[in-house]
Amino acid sequence: MVFYFTATGNSLYVAKHLDNEQISIPQEMRKEHRIYQASRIGIVCPLFEFEVPKLVKDFIRESIFETEYFYLVITYGMHHGGVAQRTQAWLNAIGKKADYISTIIMHDNAIIVFDMDEQRRLEPEKQVDAHIADIKADIEAGKKQVQEAEQGEIDFYEHFVEWIRQTGPMYSFPLYSVTEACVGCGTCSRVCPRGCIHLEDGTPAYDYTRCANCMACIQACPTKAIQFATVKEPNPKARYRNPHISLREIVDANNQA
Repeated sequence: MVFYFTATGNSLYVAKHLDNEQISIPQEMRKEHRIYQASRIGIVCPLFEFEVPKLVKDFIRESIFETEYFYLVITYGMHHGGVAQRTQAWLNAIGKKADYISTIIMHDNAIIVFDMDEQRRLEPEKQVDAHIADIKADIEAGKKQVQEAEQGEIDFYEHFVEWIRQTGPMYSFPLYSVTEACVGCGTCSRVCPRGCIHLEDGTPAYDYTRCANCMACIQACPTKAIQFATVKEPNPKARYRNPHISLREIVDANNQA
């Protein structure tokens, strides 16, 4: 049993390799009582600003996992910043513990920072499938390990925290604007894991009070009609979805309608 949260398909791609039973965290969050039983339970999710996303933390905190082996795999694109050890410390603080936490480098889909076309060119160097195979072998062997961070990753994380402290958040709301290229298809509303988007007169309207800033809507828009309102993108013509994951799968995972 593996639970996942995905915006562009990377974490779902990993989850599919780790367990035959993949369960969407956004869909499970709609349940009032959550108790799960299995010999092995995992969480796969992306890295958001060097942390496990709040949506995933809420799910873990508010759920009961009755298992002999609990693990987390966190996908990232450039630096993980030592997130594994920080996540274990957070788990301990809420009275829980993981047997295994690791990260896996994949396409960096932080569209607010990176050119998605350039990231595609870098993908072969990351050897994603080989790394997934190594992690799967660890999990199936019941390995107990929390990934240690190299000093360079710790330094990068601390630099990021200091930069945020001095400059403020990387983005502000309203995060997105919608151009005339919008065709009113509603894809954005169906891929949003928090139900923040609805159509008004055929145009997306946002409620940012619950926005997870996962960027699924801007990445999935078929006409690239959704743009950042307050940040200049490196390449507003390029978007990303894991080539092995269909849009239908992301909709099924996230749709809150």
